[in-house]
Amino acid sequence: MQLKNYMEDLVWQRLDEVMVANPQACNCENCRYDIAALALNFLPPRYVVTDTGETYTRIKALESQFNIDIVTAITHALQIVSSKPHHYAGKN
Repeated sequence: MQLKNYMEDLVWQRLDEVMVANPQACNCENCRYDIAALALNFLPPRYVVTDTGETYTRIKALESQFNIDIVTAITHALQIVSSKPHHYAGKN
């Protein structure tokens, strides 16, 4: 058995669509990870252990408000990271 926060998968699935909608944002690996981490801090975790739990979470992920919350969290995180990208640290 393995404990997993299924919300991580959902954030990574939606990250590309948010990045495409915001072409001015840096798409480097550092910024992508910073955006994902910050977005996950804004969202409730969805831990799963069994296939049954993962199935429940996948069904929950189909709800439109749940998807809106994920995209909103990613967009908010993108704005924060874009205002002070980590990859520029120490270069100024």
